Amino acid sequence: MEEFKGKVIMVVNTASLCGFTKQYNDLQELYDMYREQGFVILGFPSNDFGNQEPGTDDEILEFCETNFNISFPMFSKVEVTGEQQHPLFVFLTATENRDFTGGINWNFEKFLLDGEGRLQHRFRTRESPLSEPVRDAVARLLQE
Repeated sequence: MEEFKGKVIMVVNTASLCGFTKQYNDLQELYDMYREQGFVILGFPSNDFGNQEPGTDDEILEFCETNFNISFPMFSKVEVTGEQQHPLFVFLTATENRDFTGGINWNFEKFLLDGEGRLQHRFRTRESPLSEPVRDAVARLLQE
């Protein structure tokens, strides 16, 4: 994560076979809108919900690049819930922020961190990456 220091970061738990998988298009568009200003999206595939990410890391990356032209960083598949929850998601789900804390309910939850790595906002699955609240939050953090 050191290479992203100083950037506004959106962490998203993703899945290829989810009804919300089309959000990859919106995530890429959001990334394109703000990446030159210091914004990055970090995708973390997870198979924690409904077996909707059964593929290998290579299969997931190929799926994302082929179907959605994803150019933001995608990481290895992790667990975002349960006893084997990845430490990043332990931090993200436990840290107080302006919105809410607690467990992840489904794929494509979005966590927005400022340039100092502090969690500032959290958005549930149904919140589009291109919604006004998300775009406003990203733009505001980029201005700070």
